[in-house]
Amino acid sequence: MRAGLIVLLISAAIAATCRSAAAAEPTPTFTYVPLPPNAVQFSHDVIGVKFSIRANGEVPVTGVVVRPLKVRPKYPGVLWVHWLGEPATSNRTEFLSDAQALAPSGVVSMLVDMPWSKPDWFATGRSPDRDASDTIGEVIALRRALDFFSEVAKLDPTRLAYVGHDFGAMDGALLLAVDDRPQFAVLMTPTLSFWEWFLLGAQPADPAAYVDRMSAFDLPPWLARGHQRATLLQFGKNDIYVSRATAASFRNAVPDRDRTFKMYDADHALDIPAAYDDRRAWLLAHFGLTTK
Repeated sequence: MRAGLIVLLISAAIAATCRSAAAAEPTPTFTYVPLPPNAVQFSHDVIGVKFSIRANGEVPVTGVVVRPLKVRPKYPGVLWVHWLGEPATSNRTEFLSDAQALAPSGVVSMLVDMPWSKPDWFATGRSPDRDASDTIGEVIALRRALDFFSEVAKLDPTRLAYVGHDFGAMDGALLLAVDDRPQFAVLMTPTLSFWEWFLLGAQPADPAAYVDRMSAFDLPPWLARGHQRATLLQFGKNDIYVSRATAASFRNAVPDRDRTFKMYDADHALDIPAAYDDRRAWLLAHFGLTTK
């Protein structure tokens, strides 16, 4: 998954011990001011509507909207957020095949590029000093993406889904707690805390203070506040980054409102037909659609 990284479980254990000695940080807020229309640049190509959302002082959000050919008054929609994994798919193309497979059934998709789509982001593109503010910025960026999605795609607000993998799933857990627009969610191979993975990279000057600051984003309390009506959780039995115990703890933290939990004979990539088929069938069923 992350080139050059060695999974050091002892680091997480030490960090958890440090965390208990530090004072709790305030709850992060993800409020934002919607942008004017001229802050979004977009163009058309054979794949769909490519866009760039630019806010002053923020990293631009780029991506593509894939529309069905058949015109409808309102579309069920999916916001897809990729993983940090193989370089070829650590970008919006990870879910392009899903978007294209669902389009004939009438589903419109938005696929975005997150900061970890940049080469060597984990090793050199992020910093422990910025991890907290960057995490907030990523969730706000996704909220802005939903704003544009709603404008450009004529979405049915009762049939909007969020699909995220790895860091995309973790940002999604935060988004679902503070934004009630996504009604359905598919979360793939997340872990329970950002610091657990970030400590596998650049080390903070003060680990105890860092873990305390980042523990404000620990996912169980945020998952409990999720607004979605139904959730599909997808995990791999052979995942070296997310243990089966962690997967079970994540499942238990998600409110049991139409909650489906799947464990596959797969690694962290979940790159097997069963995972693709289950994800697509689950979305179509919850949108009230059939495969075309």
